[in-house]
Amino acid sequence: MILDGVIMRGLLESVIENNMPYTKDGKVASYIPLLSSANPDHLGICVTTLEGKEYSAGDCEVKFTMQSISKVISLMVAMLDKGTKNVFSRVGMEPTGDGFNSIVNLEVRNYNKPFNPMINAGAIVTCSLIEGENVEEKFQKVLSFTRKITGNDSIDINQGVYLSEKNTGDRNRALAYFMKGNGILQGNVDDVLEVYFKQCSMEVCCRDISRIAAMLANDGVLPWSGERVISREVSRIVKTIMVTCGMYDESGEFAVHIGIPAKSGVGGGIMASVPKRMGIGVFGPSLDEKGNSIAGIKMLQELSKELDLSIF
Repeated sequence: MILDGVIMRGLLESVIENNMPYTKDGKVASYIPLLSSANPDHLGICVTTLEGKEYSAGDCEVKFTMQSISKVISLMVAMLDKGTKNVFSRVGMEPTGDGFNSIVNLEVRNYNKPFNPMINAGAIVTCSLIEGENVEEKFQKVLSFTRKITGNDSIDINQGVYLSEKNTGDRNRALAYFMKGNGILQGNVDDVLEVYFKQCSMEVCCRDISRIAAMLANDGVLPWSGERVISREVSRIVKTIMVTCGMYDESGEFAVHIGIPAKSGVGGGIMASVPKRMGIGVFGPSLDEKGNSIAGIKMLQELSKELDLSIF
């Protein structure tokens, strides 16, 4: 599908304007102290087509940290390193109705195995499966892959957010040590968490995540170069898990009303991949009670309706 550039830009500008009032209904994340300094009025969107064309509106150049969106990247890297079968022998594929940092479902509901790679426990396990001699080598693998699939070699971590996450990450430590004690997590806990905290602190903009989403929409091929970076099968698995688990415990409602594979982060970003059509990146740090961008969801809902994007 080739979109008319003038019409698309006008649509995106309208989407920003129509949904800006919703930023007042949410709050910026505060459990990671440095995230609380975000401007709740920021709102941006970028669309990357499978022909490599890009359209944007609003605060699309404002940088934010990936947070849980990075879980998609570590999952891809882990599958490239270990293979799909090995990864999912340690983490499940099922959605959970609990919060993204819940510990109760590990002990009570899933025999100590994380439900899926999009919750914190599951992402920590996938980080432990990334190959490398040390923390720096493992994280550089994640960072290099991120730079490649965004076409942006300047992406790096936000040092302040990284330290803020590390200094307040006791719940993630609890998850990690629980899994270590039950034989699910391998390796040194502090080293695994170091990779996890760093990947969550990678700083991007709407354009970057729309390009990742476009690669997934294109079955693992970079739209701007034609290079295949992951297999069609890995791309299919990632998009499927995004549909069922990518929006925390709001994933079912998101699937019904919007119907696009997506992954959110408490930094305010949402990465949405429309198979065979486009990648979308939105940013709005004002969050709803589930931890998703409140105006970002509304923008995606309007865009999905206007362009008939639902895969269902």
